[in-house]
Amino acid sequence: MTPLILALDTTHEFGSIALLKGSEAVEELLLRSPDGFGHVLFEQIGRLLDRHSRRVDEMACFAAASGPGSFTGVRVGLACVKGLAEATKTKVVALSNLEAMARFGSTAQRATVLDARRGEVYGAVYGAAGEVLREPVVTRFPAWLETLPAGEIEFLSSDFEPFRTALLGTRFEVSRITTVPRALATAVGRIAYERWSAGLATDPAEIDADYVRRSDAELFWKEG
Repeated sequence: MTPLILALDTTHEFGSIALLKGSEAVEELLLRSPDGFGHVLFEQIGRLLDRHSRRVDEMACFAAASGPGSFTGVRVGLACVKGLAEATKTKVVALSNLEAMARFGSTAQRATVLDARRGEVYGAVYGAAGEVLREPVVTRFPAWLETLPAGEIEFLSSDFEPFRTALLGTRFEVSRITTVPRALATAVGRIAYERWSAGLATDPAEIDADYVRRSDAELFWKEG
């Protein structure tokens, strides 16, 4: 029987939840909650499962984006999958949303970038097989460019426009730029399915957040 995966991403104002059957998306739902997802997440999960006549205890694995992003959002998402997994004695997978973004790339070196506010970005580089080529960091975009590996680089972001001019006059001026969707839950779920299939899903107590930035970032997270 093909396993069912429930995946979610609540790391930013635009979040998403997805139900997958193996690597195939059954449904993905984009959520927007500027005030956070704590008061809407379980209700939306319940509705999603009801639409497909599924129960929480039928899930083979739960998955969540572990950051970076809103500290509150990251905590809500991880607490949700931990609670569901503990209640159903199920394994979980937590992974960076930057890694999920890299799934939308098409080249050997995929640089994923998110606005981190305060004039900084979250950035990381992944290979075509999902391997980490540059660990996630938070820094200013021009400084991050100087750390990127040699060779062709594809930039992936949900909104790259604020960073585009910084490429002018650099070796990245003609680099491929790919816009990824705001809804990342399906990508999170597909990676989780691969890890679950390989026996790499973990007990819920073992997953943790990947904030990248120190905890005072929450004070600056609101949209300006």
